[in-house]
Amino acid sequence: MDSLEELFCHIDDFCQQFEPKWHSLLLGEGVQHRQRQRSLSLSEIMTILVCFHQQHYRNVKTFYNKHVCVHWREAFPGLVSYNRFVEWMPSALMPLCVYLKHCFGGCTGISFIDSSSLKVCHNRRIRRHKVFRGLAARGKTSVDWFFGFKLHLVVNERGELLNIQITPGNTDDRKPVEDLLEGLYGKVFADRGYVSKALAQRLFETYGIEFFAKPKRNMKNHLMRLTDKLLARKRAIIETVIDQLKNISQIEHSRHRSPTNFMVNVICGLIAYCHQPKKPSLNLDFALPPSA
Repeated sequence: MDSLEELFCHIDDFCQQFEPKWHSLLLGEGVQHRQRQRSLSLSEIMTILVCFHQQHYRNVKTFYNKHVCVHWREAFPGLVSYNRFVEWMPSALMPLCVYLKHCFGGCTGISFIDSSSLKVCHNRRIRRHKVFRGLAARGKTSVDWFFGFKLHLVVNERGELLNIQITPGNTDDRKPVEDLLEGLYGKVFADRGYVSKALAQRLFETYGIEFFAKPKRNMKNHLMRLTDKLLARKRAIIETVIDQLKNISQIEHSRHRSPTNFMVNVICGLIAYCHQPKKPSLNLDFALPPSA
């Protein structure tokens, strides 16, 4: 998004349709509760949370106190203290999840799948860590061991997110593939961690998806069409997307104080990426031969 007003209008249009339906589906306890109106609307809270990931601040507290309260006071006249704002953050998790789905791109028939670690603490502090005890797990990447979660994502050749899933760090990369690719079509390219003949066969029989995983070094190469081989070499696009999610949208840090706020941080970072005007993309006119 080019401006704060444009982002707010996009989120507010969504909230005006989502909130009435959401409140009508909430289950009550049989006791009538007082509904006090907040000085900040849901769309304003969501806008501030997403904007944090579009700025260059390293933590929400500094961003809220030094930027929002100083420069955006006129745009958000109902601003509250930072502590109260933090209390309101968990209430935005469900709307943010639905809004993220609203921001996904469309399947074009060419997709790339991969996963990345989301560390929640340093390895030396695993035994003392309490916030994600029973939720996070110790996993292994191609570089090192880590303690936290895995972000599984699918993108198209335009760098747009098609689907995401967050699992404990010890989850096999192949486990959530079928859920991630549900509703997609065409060809999907992955790295060595997704090698599975049975998985590729199920995807083709269930969804008609051609699944290509880079063979391991001790495996024999299989015959592939030239176009598929060239597309498989372009799999680095999803690694670029992950790099931007971590270094620009800041979806990974070890300062979380609750699992809910961890989820809010990750989802808002993904939304900020979706609104990024320029995403990594492939120029397939040059990537493929004229006969393709």
